[in-house]
Amino acid sequence: MFKIYLRVLGQLGPEKRLGVFLAFANLFLAVAAFAEPVLFGKIIDVLTRTAGTGAKPTWPELMPLMLGWVGFGIFTIMAGVYVALHADRLAHRRRLAVMADYFEHALTLPVAYHTATHSGRVLKVMLDGTSGMWGLWLSFFREHCASIVALFVLLPFTMWLNWQMGLLLVVLVLFFGALTAFVLRKTEKLQGSVERYHSDLAERASDALGNVPVIQSFTRIETEVRGLHTTIKSLLDAQIPVLSWWALATIATRASATLTVLSIFSLGTWLYMQGLTTVGEIVTFTSFATMLIGRLEQVVGFVNFIFMQAPKMREFFEVMDTLPQVRDKPDGREATRLSGQISFNNVSFSYDGKRPAVLDVSFDVSPGETIAIVGSTGSGKSTTLGLLHRAFDPQSGGISADGVDLRDYTLGSLRRNIGVVFQEPMLFARTIRENLLVGKPDATEDEMQMALERAQATEIMARQSDGLDTMVGERGRTLSGGERQRISIARALLKNPPILILDEATSALDATTEAKLQKALDEVMRGRTTFVIAHRLATIRNATRILVFEQGKVVESGNFEELVTSGGRFAALARAQYLSGAETKNKTVPAAPKKGRRAARTEEEPAPSPLATKIGGA
Repeated sequence: MFKIYLRVLGQLGPEKRLGVFLAFANLFLAVAAFAEPVLFGKIIDVLTRTAGTGAKPTWPELMPLMLGWVGFGIFTIMAGVYVALHADRLAHRRRLAVMADYFEHALTLPVAYHTATHSGRVLKVMLDGTSGMWGLWLSFFREHCASIVALFVLLPFTMWLNWQMGLLLVVLVLFFGALTAFVLRKTEKLQGSVERYHSDLAERASDALGNVPVIQSFTRIETEVRGLHTTIKSLLDAQIPVLSWWALATIATRASATLTVLSIFSLGTWLYMQGLTTVGEIVTFTSFATMLIGRLEQVVGFVNFIFMQAPKMREFFEVMDTLPQVRDKPDGREATRLSGQISFNNVSFSYDGKRPAVLDVSFDVSPGETIAIVGSTGSGKSTTLGLLHRAFDPQSGGISADGVDLRDYTLGSLRRNIGVVFQEPMLFARTIRENLLVGKPDATEDEMQMALERAQATEIMARQSDGLDTMVGERGRTLSGGERQRISIARALLKNPPILILDEATSALDATTEAKLQKALDEVMRGRTTFVIAHRLATIRNATRILVFEQGKVVESGNFEELVTSGGRFAALARAQYLSGAETKNKTVPAAPKKGRRAARTEEEPAPSPLATKIGGA
């Protein structure tokens, strides 16, 4: 736990100098806090000594002690205000800075990490971890640093004033410190399970709120609420034992104040009767006891806070310690605008290290070619193109662009040369303008309008009262699926990259819009290297080359006509898709009256013309 604490202090970064200054200020505050009772006791001794002899105290005797007492009091007030003010500012600045660092780091983690980790959990870890650090910095520099110095540095000093009462103070403080350590050991593992339940609660709530339409449509409101209550019950079952132990520690710590003052006063009275101490020393040690028990309560509260926050900060650092699998080389080179020449050379990749997702894939692409990739689900299509824009790196083999291995380019410069239109349109809960500017931050109004026009999205804008400044909601939910996809395509067009990846880009569109968009895409693809993942084979009729994937391998390669006439895997896919379309058409569209046997054959069988011609016209 204390390793985490030290690591949190290490997160001060450029504020370390201020942190060291505040720590020394706390040291002086602790010394001043000890000096006040000592001086007050000396004043009491002067007064009682002169009262016993019948003489009155003189100002030369009292003045230095009183001025010192008042001076330390004023110093404590002013230094305390200064420390509190700068501790607040330091804690707030570092919280926001560390949050930004976490956010940046999380965005660099691979897609596989985010696929396996719920976004609600990642967000909770960021907020809880940085809030815990903020509280730790704030409380440590504001008061707890002085408390720790008082307990572990200045407490032994009391034995120099009076070893009997000083020793009693040390024993009592050690006893209550041992009680706190015992509670820590009892509750350490329990608190870890509490934080896991907190994460489960955040994940479940986030998941439900992100799928409200499904919950309402399938009437699952009661089920989801019941599930949340189950998680809450498990959380409380884990939390109650922790709270019980800490309630015991809190009661014991508060009781210790009374017990310590009583013990010191009783011992001091006995020592006074034996002539081994003075009234002033009794007053001094009574003040010490009150102050030190107060400090002990602060330290116990601080340790309790660290203990409660430790699992949250541990999760935070686990994320920060997760290194991106794909990152820049120290000597990575900047890629200027690429020509679009791509080569895959015996590329293999596996997600789990057991079953290959891509196996010994090799092909070359010249600038300006359109390469279609087809195959059944799980055949390696998306993984292959993910390797192209370095969502992950191959475990063997290599991919080059313009003759340079992709790993030799910096990630940012490589990805600026590649535009991706994903199968699922991913829009931010911002305006249409902001979503488009993702493709080109300095795009003009005319450029955005041109991109929308080429993506067949102008009618979308005509329906928006606020035009480009229309908010599209979370994940673009105020737009239809086809509208979201067209905005996504316009974003990629605005980027104008030399390499374009279309991952089933027209899957969310109706037939009419798809036909319009396909013409726009044909125009856009001209002059740039384009990779198209397609399930509807008619959309890749004009591809330069088609790669057929099966179990991570390229099993066929050629243009549309070549592959259809070869009678291989692609021909089987085309035949199945054509026949499925023909069957659907025959079921939904009544056949026109025809004469004789020929009409019957036309309705039941495909005409004997070449399959390529049939699919091309489908």
